[in-house]
Amino acid sequence: MSVLQGAMGGAGCESAVDEVCNHGFTTILAQEGIHQLLSGEQKVPLPSGEDKMICLLFSANWSRPCKAFIPQLVQAYNVLKDTSRELEVIFVSFDRDENGFKEHSKTMPWLVVPFDVKLQKILGNLYKVNQIPSFIPLGVDPKVLAKDAVGLIKDYGADAFPFTKKSHEELKAIDEAKRLYFGAHWCPPCRDFTTQLVEAYNDIIKNANQEFEVIFISTDRDHKEFDLSLTKMPWLAIPFDDKSRQDLCRIFEIKWIPSLILLGPDGRTISTNGRAMISLYGARGFPFTEPKILEIEASLTMEGDGLRQEVKDFEGSSATFEDSSATAEANQR
Repeated sequence: MSVLQGAMGGAGCESAVDEVCNHGFTTILAQEGIHQLLSGEQKVPLPSGEDKMICLLFSANWSRPCKAFIPQLVQAYNVLKDTSRELEVIFVSFDRDENGFKEHSKTMPWLVVPFDVKLQKILGNLYKVNQIPSFIPLGVDPKVLAKDAVGLIKDYGADAFPFTKKSHEELKAIDEAKRLYFGAHWCPPCRDFTTQLVEAYNDIIKNANQEFEVIFISTDRDHKEFDLSLTKMPWLAIPFDDKSRQDLCRIFEIKWIPSLILLGPDGRTISTNGRAMISLYGARGFPFTEPKILEIEASLTMEGDGLRQEVKDFEGSSATFEDSSATAEANQR
């Protein structure tokens, strides 16, 4: 009987499964006939896991969330490697065929398990993978690990290491001590809103001669899209490779784009719904404070009252016009 079969068979074996999950990954591979991993075009021995943390990445080329997550993980992985953090990532494919596996794995700088549909089912069941991407650190007490390592990496990049609850709490505390146009070229609503924002920006800067600045925080998928975004924008932008883009998205809890956060001269948030203010009021809404918006709303209400009176007058004149038309027609007869 294999270590895997022994761990998964019978009741009361949860501790045995945990031991296999944390320490027996390479043993499982060997029992399934896999004695080497892939590193680019090279084959390398199975890692021992004694001198570094091993993390399993379950992912697939057909999954859009996986394809979006891989560049974020690559960036974090490279930073950790450059800073001599003891980490190794091993990719376990959930692709449906070998072509998808090859397409997906060519973007990865870490180790890769050779494509094997049977093995992906075994490992998926063993590690209770119910969604992808899934990022599972091995050799660490599950009780101290953060619940969602993928979310941690998305939010904090390399700072998420070593993916524990404690490190997550520390990172959240830093965010609380901290306290901006979020958009992307690939997003049609962003392109539409950029046009509105450019018009308002130019009006405020040139016509009103006011102190007003926009800083673009890109959520583009690559540098090429970022460069295309900048061609339409007259304002500042955080560099695409700057990690603070990721930090700001997290701090301001950006869930959708386009999003415009309005900050006052003191750095405090005036509004998290600047997009609506620009769309509704344009440059007229500057400086977008509550008193200014109330002033505009009152003005619009007065204009609306005047418009309603004009409509009433027009209805009366319309009736008179019909009467006049009837009289003229009678006179022609």
